[in-house]
Amino acid sequence: MAYNLKQTLNKEERLSPGHRMCAGCGATIAVRNVLRGLHEEDEAVITCATGCLEVSSFMYPYTAWKDSFIHNAFENAGATCSGVEAAYRALKKKGKVKNTHKFITFGGDGGTYDIGFQSLSGAMERNHDMVYVCYDNGAYMNTGIQRSSATPMYADTTTTPVGSESDGKAQNRKDLTQVIAAHNIPYVAQTTFVQNFKDLHTKAEKAIYTEGAAFLNVMAPCPRGWRYNTPDILEICQLAVDTCFWPLFEVIDGKWIVNYVPKKKLPIEDFLRPQGRFKHLFKPGKEELIARIQAEVDRKWEELLARANY
Repeated sequence: MAYNLKQTLNKEERLSPGHRMCAGCGATIAVRNVLRGLHEEDEAVITCATGCLEVSSFMYPYTAWKDSFIHNAFENAGATCSGVEAAYRALKKKGKVKNTHKFITFGGDGGTYDIGFQSLSGAMERNHDMVYVCYDNGAYMNTGIQRSSATPMYADTTTTPVGSESDGKAQNRKDLTQVIAAHNIPYVAQTTFVQNFKDLHTKAEKAIYTEGAAFLNVMAPCPRGWRYNTPDILEICQLAVDTCFWPLFEVIDGKWIVNYVPKKKLPIEDFLRPQGRFKHLFKPGKEELIARIQAEVDRKWEELLARANY
């Protein structure tokens, strides 16, 4: 079916307004647009790791979710969703469930890259018919902007503070999308808020309706943690893509596909400069730090193009 932006955007919202997420939060933008990948006649079961999204959208007995919702601990969202999906298949086989249900997990990078990785890896390896969506905002934002393994190198966080003895986080970020692709599941994709959300919408629908395990890694900027001008979120996402810091690609049954190649690849400074977490890199004498980030971005980009035989 051909993609229709107007029709997609006119679908009924499955995440209600009135929750307590910050204005301009990338996580809720990610959730709303992922859920637009669902066909309107289908129901969903949502499991959600502890984090910004969970604590602000589900305050018992109130919930912003219109579909069935399960709050999980940090470490077991993948396990819970896989268990519910297995129960559904058993009940469906016995004729006790008639409606079509889809199973979707949401987790931040802390609950996905780090604390919840073991249950995510297990669910993917067992190839449960579910989608795990990581809203990657690059730190543990809910508990005070601490570094995670998704935090970029030299980012200023509360646990990697910039000062006379530190230039921020010393390590490169983990490439979790590549790690999950190594599980040989049917569908893996990386996306963010560009192209009028077409890339996100189409990948969400593919993930939800691919039989077996699927993983979506969505860059979801956090205005508080990244310290950029809140209305500029779409520009930040476009710069991430055009500098190749956050490439758009998918892995379908082991085949790597690059979805977007910038006509003019921008220098990484263009992505870093609008963000307060990197402002220390633009002081005199820090040029080498930016050069190191650029070298890593270039290395990963060339590696991706080679994987896709581009």
